[in-house]
Amino acid sequence: MLSVDIICVGKLKEKFFADACDEYKKRMGAYCKLNIVELAETPAANESEIRRALSAEAERISAKIPKDAYLICMCIEGKLLSSEALSEKITSLKCSGKSRLCFIIGGSNGIDESIKARAELRLSMSPMTFPHHLARVMLLEQIYRAFKIEEGSGYHK
Repeated sequence: MLSVDIICVGKLKEKFFADACDEYKKRMGAYCKLNIVELAETPAANESEIRRALSAEAERISAKIPKDAYLICMCIEGKLLSSEALSEKITSLKCSGKSRLCFIIGGSNGIDESIKARAELRLSMSPMTFPHHLARVMLLEQIYRAFKIEEGSGYHK
């Protein structure tokens, strides 16, 4: 069974986001082994503190990336894929022998370039900016949708 790791900088505090994530985690149990890792966001007030914070977060992220995973960074400058194209990508990775995917969602200051450079895919949800907690819900839904598309179910219309 495919393993999907999602490493998130920042902890979910809002109950409605947590409830939505729990629902998608439950639904995905039939399709993959899902592991969500939350890392603390490093506070930063100015540009130099932001650089240091991103670097510190990168170290914590690096320590959690599974060695055998196909790494996908969620970032605004990433590639835009339709839901169908994401489903095809995940199916293609599974068929080529990849058994583990790892998605990275940065905090409010993004993801350090050292992590992005390691990614095999930089993926964007939209040119618009979303709160990273909402991005987690959206990513979970899109991964679930990808499995449902592969399955040929009526979920994706």
